[in-house]
Amino acid sequence: MRAVVTGGTGFIGRRLCVRLLRAGYAVTVLSRDAYDARKLLTPAVSVGKGAASGAGIQVLAWDSPDLWRPLVAEADAVFHLAGTPLAEEKWTPEYKEKIQQSRVRTTRALAGAAPRVLINASAVGYYGDRNDDPLPESEPPGNDFLSEVCVAWEAEAERVTEQGGRVCRMRLGAILGPDGGMLRGLLDPPNVPFSPWKVGLGGPLGSGRQWVPWIHIEDVIALMLYCAFEQPEAQGAINTVSPNPVRNAELAHAIGHQLHRPSFVHAPGFALRAMVGEFADALLVSQRALPAAAQKLGYEFRFPELEPALEDLLK
Repeated sequence: MRAVVTGGTGFIGRRLCVRLLRAGYAVTVLSRDAYDARKLLTPAVSVGKGAASGAGIQVLAWDSPDLWRPLVAEADAVFHLAGTPLAEEKWTPEYKEKIQQSRVRTTRALAGAAPRVLINASAVGYYGDRNDDPLPESEPPGNDFLSEVCVAWEAEAERVTEQGGRVCRMRLGAILGPDGGMLRGLLDPPNVPFSPWKVGLGGPLGSGRQWVPWIHIEDVIALMLYCAFEQPEAQGAINTVSPNPVRNAELAHAIGHQLHRPSFVHAPGFALRAMVGEFADALLVSQRALPAAAQKLGYEFRFPELEPALEDLLK
């Protein structure tokens, strides 16, 4: 049994690789730098130009398609998580182009290798800012930058269906995890010299009324594996979010409760824009995304409620 993972050194990818290895899969990771990725993922030894392998894991460079294309075609599932991080830099026109192309071009390359099953990351950013509207997968896309990225990204993934493969477009919500995702971004925000929560200045972003479609990292991994290996009928768009989205203020108060810290200092939108530029708009949109497809497939969430999820992560 073999699985291929892109973005294997990232927040989701590292955990996914571990779960796949424990389940008995040989794992191939595609990376821009095979040797750096190898050091991050597992003790390994070089096995040739552009490749590295260790106990159950192999790393191939993206620029070695002759090596990885046959493996993509033969794998039981391909998990495509690669993409330039959204919050790493301010959104200049050049960086926005990098965000889009890092997703579109890699997805196009994978689709060209004809995977049998493609579990392709996308995002609830697909829907844009939708106020209080419930957002099952059938809702149309928005018209902002992230919506455009997601539409182009998913279109490349769907090329796999033209070759007889199966595609799940996992529209990821705000992922809560101990060392990455939205939770880390709130507790240790980029471009800020201290954590607001540690000095009693934590609280909602903007008005706090915007809906946050959150999900525990364990459910992200479990739902991807469920769609890949346990539910052969899974295909199309799948909102990878908890069944119980909350407003931003509720999220902030729940974090404050777990940390035993105040949670009432609002971070105004203009201050967020001054710190992170246009990316602030992505933090302030309201997306009441619901996991209609996952629930129809019979997936049972490990952490459907926010308080137990935060307790698990912050205890």
